Amino acid sequence: MPVYHIVPAADKPPILVLFRLKSGITRAQISQWSSLAQGMVGKIPGLITLSANPPVPFSAFRSKGFDMGIVAVLESSEHLVSYATHPAHLAVHEMREELCEDTLAYDLEF
Repeated sequence: MPVYHIVPAADKPPILVLFRLKSGITRAQISQWSSLAQGMVGKIPGLITLSANPPVPFSAFRSKGFDMGIVAVLESSEHLVSYATHPAHLAVHEMREELCEDTLAYDLEF
């Protein structure tokens, strides 16, 4: 399985989002949420890829309590608004509200 160290392609701005899950969240809930998030690819214009996973055990001690992260790659920064407001993303966002106590989002453009 590849490891993402967040080194983006020169012409594709990535979105990095970290999540701190509420206590008691099950693997099944995480799996459902991850599948829903990955299902946005092909539905949201400009969304090229989206990968979701917990931190790698070797470096998890550096995660400051964030349990899961996604890296999404968009065609351009102009797609950020349509991504954020798209109904497929809003469904993922709604589920995030149920499962997470904290979120850190970071958009990068190179």
